Amino acid sequence: MWKPEGPLDLSLTFGFLRRGPLDPSYRRDREGALWRVSRTPAGVGTLRLRTRPAEGAVEATAWGAGGSWLLDAVPRWLGAEDDPSTFDPHGHRLLRDAHARHAGLRIGRTGLVMESLVPAILEQKVTTGEAYEAWRTLLRAYGEPAPGGAEVPPHMYAPPAARDWAMIPSWAWHRARVDGKRAATVVRAARVAPRLEEASAMPPAEAEARLTTIPGIGVWTAAETLQRSNGDADAVSVGDLHLPNTVGWALAGRERSDDAVMLELLEPYRPHRYRVCRLLHTMHVAAPRRAPRYAPLDFRDR
Repeated sequence: MWKPEGPLDLSLTFGFLRRGPLDPSYRRDREGALWRVSRTPAGVGTLRLRTRPAEGAVEATAWGAGGSWLLDAVPRWLGAEDDPSTFDPHGHRLLRDAHARHAGLRIGRTGLVMESLVPAILEQKVTTGEAYEAWRTLLRAYGEPAPGGAEVPPHMYAPPAARDWAMIPSWAWHRARVDGKRAATVVRAARVAPRLEEASAMPPAEAEARLTTIPGIGVWTAAETLQRSNGDADAVSVGDLHLPNTVGWALAGRERSDDAVMLELLEPYRPHRYRVCRLLHTMHVAAPRRAPRYAPLDFRDR
């Protein structure tokens, strides 16, 4: 049982780890409890979290070799190291309202780099639907079943170990609709996974530098990873297709913006620039879209 010091929205905070509605490593059961299967330094573990409103606490239960590690990590996963009290909306009505309405939003830190890095790589330059399908396909084929037996929801899997990511055959990537460039990036990262995991304890600039030394990992992928693994409330996903327009529309009423404009608009909110982006997401803010929708590519026929 863990009691947060301030308000906590469990679904909003913990749910950001989910990669799509059918993510095999994440589940919400009928009682509203949230489940997560992770590969920790101590081994694979299954974690179940449920709010206890009467006690103002979160009840945590875990199974497997990594269970104790996960229980110890619950506070930081749920944002105990995050400090939203220093966030200043600077009088912006939308941000002020979003911050008040979602006071329980926390930026959690998992301390697990590869677990966030691989799905971020899979999301490069494709639709989220394509990336989610690839993640689901690969975990079901090469992941490890969640420990806990009958107590755990069925068909839950932990991500493969680094050595297993590196050993996935080319035809399996092809079947999962992952092109050779993204597959090669995952393999390169897996081969130096211990070095990349060290980034979870590094300052933001050093952590980004460590990740981007791998060919195929740019600033967007690094930011998407560090937001989760390091709980970096200031990591902006530069290079995102829609985010600049979302920020430009929300903060300045601009229908079209680029990364430079986005960063200029977010600058007053350091060190909470990513928090701003999360708040805009929770408010479902989106700039008008006038360009044709991206057509998914099926690499299995190529």
